[in-house]
Amino acid sequence: MELKEAQERCLNSLVWAINELGSQITRTEVEPIAELIIQTMTGPWRYFHTPEHIFDVGGEEHPIEVLAALFHDLVYVQVDQGVSFNISSYITPFVRDVRGQLVIRDSTQLTKDLMFEIVSTVFGFSPGQTLSPFAGQNEFLSAAIAAKCLKPFLSPSLIAQIAACIEATIPFRPKLESGFSAMDMLYQRLIGANKQFHFGWTDAETCEAVKRAVRLANRDVENFASTNSADFLDNTWNLLPETNHELPNANSYTVQVYRKSLQKMEGFMNFLKPELVFQQFMGEPNEETYRNMLERTRKNLEVAKLYLGSKLTTIAILEALSYRMGRDIPLSTMMGELPDINVKSAALQHFIPNIDEGYQPKNELESEVLELLAKGRNKDSPYDIKNSPVTTFIIKSIGFDSGGYLLQKAKDFFNQKIEGEEFLKECDPYAIKTVIEAVGQLFESRKMALRGLN
Repeated sequence: MELKEAQERCLNSLVWAINELGSQITRTEVEPIAELIIQTMTGPWRYFHTPEHIFDVGGEEHPIEVLAALFHDLVYVQVDQGVSFNISSYITPFVRDVRGQLVIRDSTQLTKDLMFEIVSTVFGFSPGQTLSPFAGQNEFLSAAIAAKCLKPFLSPSLIAQIAACIEATIPFRPKLESGFSAMDMLYQRLIGANKQFHFGWTDAETCEAVKRAVRLANRDVENFASTNSADFLDNTWNLLPETNHELPNANSYTVQVYRKSLQKMEGFMNFLKPELVFQQFMGEPNEETYRNMLERTRKNLEVAKLYLGSKLTTIAILEALSYRMGRDIPLSTMMGELPDINVKSAALQHFIPNIDEGYQPKNELESEVLELLAKGRNKDSPYDIKNSPVTTFIIKSIGFDSGGYLLQKAKDFFNQKIEGEEFLKECDPYAIKTVIEAVGQLFESRKMALRGLN
């Protein structure tokens, strides 16, 4: 989406939503807010958390959900490597940096501010608290900015409901030992906020505020329940460069950098349980819809784990081989540069033989993953091709079971429990010999090109 188009859509969403909530405003009044949102959401590291994402999350039905979505990812410390200069002025009166961690100021340092008090109450955060990027820091600060920006146009009651929607997007929270879910706890805090700030909500209105938050939170992670595993993997590949900032430098990142990015994602997929992804509260969503979301998520996670594990095994082989030449070898040295319509260059995949028969998948999961490796995800990314020819060759040569065994050995290699050469000895000799010969042919083609013989 072009910058101008995104800003226009954001501006239209702000005007529509605020007017729907009973405050008649002009476009001029909210133009600075639209510019602030889009400028932040189009930062250099934003590949998934972009303007398209906030428009998808907000939907088009309820103005509170639309407004919450516009602000919910405004602060993303891990992605932006800090807090954007343009939004920092909204939150510096309330938080400070203590040895690299953001901490809510002590009560003696906080000036009286109704909007910040409301957001803190909705989140259950208190003065002096150290914020965690993995436990609501980004969402809390995003909600605080939303409250300050929208204060001139909306009542405290509406801003509290917007903050509740943003709080619900804190991801992957298990139930407490008491059995209460994150949404149960949000409900309890909204009951307290209703009394403290005299919003005048009925219990039905409080419940509806939580249900609205659930709808928004579930849209925020709806790609986990995609009906197409290739789409799910496309989104996964968009997430990788947001926290692995070397990757966008397409032909210069090292084998090790690429491996570490895959390794982090593979570890995350193995940690994640479907029940941690989606929220449910008092029949929102209904049981059938909720169960379907969990089942699709379970299936996508199984695909992702096998897919990422297979690619991780392959990159381990290339990393171990690269150590024969040095410790910081670019991946493009081992595999060739990414395709460019203006430049013709050789790539490792051109020298890897096709195996027409080879390993035959044992079940539907293996069939799907092997097809994804061979044919590719739906889209190329700026830092990687969509298909995996070398991994396809490896799996067709040794099968997924042997690949799983090698993955465990690869992790020993990554953790320096074994040397690269020891890992290579665990691998199928034919597969290793083929990969080595293919890399040699790639080097030979470069030598020929250097001599002007290509």
